[in-house]
Amino acid sequence: MGGGGGGDPQGARARPLSQGRVDVHGFCSPRDFQKSPYLSARGNLTNLFHGSTEEGYEAYHADKYDEDKNPNGIINFGTSENKLCFDLMSKRLTQTDMNLMEPSLLQYPDWKGHMFLREEVARFLTYYCKAHAPLKAENVIVLNGCGSLFSALATVLCDPGEAVLIATPFYSGITQSVFLYGNVKLVYAYLDSKITGTSTRPFQLTVEKLEKALQDARAEGISVRAFILLNPQNPLGDIYSFSELQDYLEFAKRHELHVIVDEIYMLSVFDESATFHSVLGMDRLPDPQRTHVMWGITKDFAVSGIRFGTLYTENQDVANAVASLCYFHGVCGPVQHKVAQLLRDRGGSVAPWYWINQVYLRANRARLKAAHTYVTDELKTLGVPFLNRNAGFFVWIDFRKYLRTGTFEEEMLLWRRFLDNKVLLSCGKAFECSEPGWFRIIFADKTHRLQLGMRRIRKVLEERERELLAEEKQQQQPCQSDQDGKADSTDEVIFVSRHQEPSGASSSNLGDLIGLLQQQMRSSDWLQKNTAEQFA
Repeated sequence: MGGGGGGDPQGARARPLSQGRVDVHGFCSPRDFQKSPYLSARGNLTNLFHGSTEEGYEAYHADKYDEDKNPNGIINFGTSENKLCFDLMSKRLTQTDMNLMEPSLLQYPDWKGHMFLREEVARFLTYYCKAHAPLKAENVIVLNGCGSLFSALATVLCDPGEAVLIATPFYSGITQSVFLYGNVKLVYAYLDSKITGTSTRPFQLTVEKLEKALQDARAEGISVRAFILLNPQNPLGDIYSFSELQDYLEFAKRHELHVIVDEIYMLSVFDESATFHSVLGMDRLPDPQRTHVMWGITKDFAVSGIRFGTLYTENQDVANAVASLCYFHGVCGPVQHKVAQLLRDRGGSVAPWYWINQVYLRANRARLKAAHTYVTDELKTLGVPFLNRNAGFFVWIDFRKYLRTGTFEEEMLLWRRFLDNKVLLSCGKAFECSEPGWFRIIFADKTHRLQLGMRRIRKVLEERERELLAEEKQQQQPCQSDQDGKADSTDEVIFVSRHQEPSGASSSNLGDLIGLLQQQMRSSDWLQKNTAEQFA
């Protein structure tokens, strides 16, 4: 969901090992916490995890904004949901072809899913992933969401105490998914905003970084069994090229790692200049028996309340093992029928997937683009740096200049300040970002909520600016002169262009240049030195 504050309470996840040692994250011993006498040690740990990650999400549900009933409630820019297409989806899901009730739908199915649904999933993915050959229904498994898929895959691919490699920042729900059932930990390959080495853009995933994280883990005696790849990436919004995908999969093959590819946002690319590339669309998979691809309707079809995820794997051992866990994670028969009808979308005599392509996706992409443009224009006006990507529902924002000392404690205070002002964001620590001060904002929302939420954000940031200026005057020294990597430093990429483009000035579009000028004006004494009277 991504709606929590994300601040790890003391010991909520495994503490990083000593300086210079590999960073492995799971959970530390429950003895460090106050236990409930009614729960097992594992139950206490699960309870603690829920409490630390769900704080913001629960606060939102207790005080949810409503234009009429609760106008002063919390606006949720923290949970990654698409709230732009209820009109389209409610109309489609209530059409007559959706309403079927047969005995087979009310009985236990094949745990992998009804064959009629698996066939539709295979056809759908063949088309939208641009597979070179028809995908096979026998390789499709259906579960109640991608979180369940992460849990099942971690359990069948890893033994307790083993680890999975993942690049940070990443969607924090994965930690919960892989640990709570399988006791599988995570090894982090840290990405950061600095462009160094072979990197050409901030937070770039490279094989070099993966190799280092893997070798450091193995040097510590940690068994790493798999690598999780998010494409498009949450929270960064990066889309990987075929060349990059090939490099990542070749890296995994060299080290005999399973690759779990999460493509949950594959149809939520909203700019014509950006092209999504699915692993299933590659000419040849380097290691098909260790490559497992996930997708679901939650994000791309704006129905997060319908729990449906699907796995495509050619490895029948993995498929059968995951299917054994589908007993706990099945999708009910009537929902399987509705999803099959949604994906089938035959539309009579018109072309296949006509409604999806010509009605839903066209409208959804236009609405996502408009909402993204509104939020990013507001950020430019505020002089706030961000990564300008074209996929997903989120913008990765750099609030580091609003932290005086640049610590995660300060980041958490800023997060709480937003929440106190009735807007829920997700802070970087929730995504295990290595740099304090980065936040994720969800923009896939209606205009009136975006406008009000951005006003509340502006209020917090302007108050924080005044406080920092007052402290600066009091101390008689520049507030940011001794801090590395702040938003107005010359080595920071201010408004990052689309990742397919070089990061140099020649690739900046007019909006980026305007935003850069606005940021420089806002974060310096430019206005004081260049008044209207002086220009006159």
